[in-house]
Amino acid sequence: MMDSPCNEKRSERLLAGIHSPADVKALPEDCLPRLAVEIRELLISTLSNTGGHLAPNLGVVELSIALHRVFETPKDKILFDVSHQSYIHKILTGRAERLNTIRQFGGLSGFTKRSESEHDAYGAGHAGTALSAALGMAAARDLSGGDYHVVAVAGDGAFTCGTTLEALNSIASTTRRFIVVLNDNEWSIDKNVGALSRYFSSLQETQAYTWLKERANYFLQNLAGDKMREQAVRLMTAARSLISPLSFFRELGLTYYGPIDGHNIRRLERVLRLISRHNEPAILHIITRKGMGYEPAMQDPTKFHGIGKYNVESGETGRSARTYSEVFGTCLTNMADADDKILALTAAMPSGTKLDIFRQRHPKRFFDTGIAEEHAAIFSCGLATQGFKPYLAIYSTFMQRCVDMIEHDAALQSLPVRFCMDRAGLSPDDGPTHHGLFDIAMMRAIPNLVMMQPKDEAELCHMLVTMNGINDRPSVIRYPRGEGEGVPLPDRPHALPLGRAEVLHDASDAPVALIALGNMNSLATQVRELLAQHGVQAVHINARFIKPMDENLLLCQARTGRLLVTLEDHVVAGGFGSAVGELLQREHEIANVLCIGWPDIFVEHGKLHQLRELHGLTPSAVCNRILQRLQSPTPAAS
Repeated sequence: MMDSPCNEKRSERLLAGIHSPADVKALPEDCLPRLAVEIRELLISTLSNTGGHLAPNLGVVELSIALHRVFETPKDKILFDVSHQSYIHKILTGRAERLNTIRQFGGLSGFTKRSESEHDAYGAGHAGTALSAALGMAAARDLSGGDYHVVAVAGDGAFTCGTTLEALNSIASTTRRFIVVLNDNEWSIDKNVGALSRYFSSLQETQAYTWLKERANYFLQNLAGDKMREQAVRLMTAARSLISPLSFFRELGLTYYGPIDGHNIRRLERVLRLISRHNEPAILHIITRKGMGYEPAMQDPTKFHGIGKYNVESGETGRSARTYSEVFGTCLTNMADADDKILALTAAMPSGTKLDIFRQRHPKRFFDTGIAEEHAAIFSCGLATQGFKPYLAIYSTFMQRCVDMIEHDAALQSLPVRFCMDRAGLSPDDGPTHHGLFDIAMMRAIPNLVMMQPKDEAELCHMLVTMNGINDRPSVIRYPRGEGEGVPLPDRPHALPLGRAEVLHDASDAPVALIALGNMNSLATQVRELLAQHGVQAVHINARFIKPMDENLLLCQARTGRLLVTLEDHVVAGGFGSAVGELLQREHEIANVLCIGWPDIFVEHGKLHQLRELHGLTPSAVCNRILQRLQSPTPAAS
């Protein structure tokens, strides 16, 4: 028996010959399983050194191959919701040799990025964007008389997003040619929750209908006459309502295909070709396993959703230091032991926010809304009206979606919801889609709001206790990603005086006052030591509160004639430093102010030290700016 072309050259890696989607199309069908194995090997070995979204990508290897076998990018548009699962897409579109730079400074983005490749039809990083954006592209195609395909790939977790449901509602009335691939793996970052998740599970029981439909389509297209085809279509429509719960998609005007095995390339390719030939909006439901092909990732998909460097053999990361998220989860759980009114909520991220600690001890007081941040915020407001104390933990980059709810539903009604913003400030490796650099500017203009940031782990615990005592308005706390300062947690956390800053180092004759917010206090300490080496003393103030600020202390510092230097892990535009400048202007104080923070740009991805070096946020760079300002002072806020 003659070997297939794939078996003739087993010593050669197939990936070495993949430089574009055309090369994927040219492969014999029996080579595709081997290509999938090579892709998984490349992902596992490369990401062990760079970190990244391993489990989501391992789950869509076969789907990505099939998509590029059937469709022709960049003419056809393939959009990935969130797009953290686009690594295989990058590999198959000429970026395999650069995979080792993914999420590294100057390297490939961990998400699709329009400026990175013509094959990246749409940039993303947040859930719930693919269907709406793809539908816009389809409408534009129809208006301009184009003939390309538009395909939106979204996980079942994304279907809990309001934007996804809004897009589904508009598809049938907008276009006749549109393909949605529902990648059902029962996970977003954590296990999916809610009625839609249960509904998709029920759809997995409709394989008998899918088989019947495929066989009937073959019979009708090849053997039956027009009249029989018409009767058969009516019969199948009636049968569908009896044997499968598909009324949801049918009422939306979508033809449903599936569920099918998302790891069967041959079948995926066949069904995608079938769908692509039909002039109808369609949804293909595939079943995949997150982490497929790597046992540690299959056993713990949450850990390997987005992971740092790891040992390939064991799957261990070696991290031991406590993170701010862990401090938050631990402290809030301990508080809830003594206060049965405390509730914990998150939007699909119990492990990321470490509320899984709370859930384990107080399961009845924990709520996961799925990827539905806006609903979570208003849901929390409803709980607050009934005397409960909801703590809603969401990453800063996703809390942006809740700004309207914080203003309209919480602040306007004086509802004491506690908004806890994890990953506030720089989120280095993930880049501009995940940096929490805009939340102060978005929220500090909202009246009736308390906003604060801790300098270390102990102060985070104190601020959570402070929030617990604020019962007449909403409060916000922002804390950074990653490991803390190594400060032990207090045995008995206590409430802080509202709006009161902390003087960490005083010097009566100092010409400089360093006013640092949150994790920038460690930078301020280093800057103060460098200034001292130049013979310049500095006062060091831990601001603590963004709103209300310690106005008396700040005004007193301004009246000494000192250079006021604000330091924040936030963009300078509209941030804490801007608030200090507004205070001085309002009180008619002329002062020399230097605002240190991130520039008014979308900061790229890279390691923290690289980005701080690039944007002048190292101790030496800040020290030099201060010395230059002292030599040529400007008597106004700047």
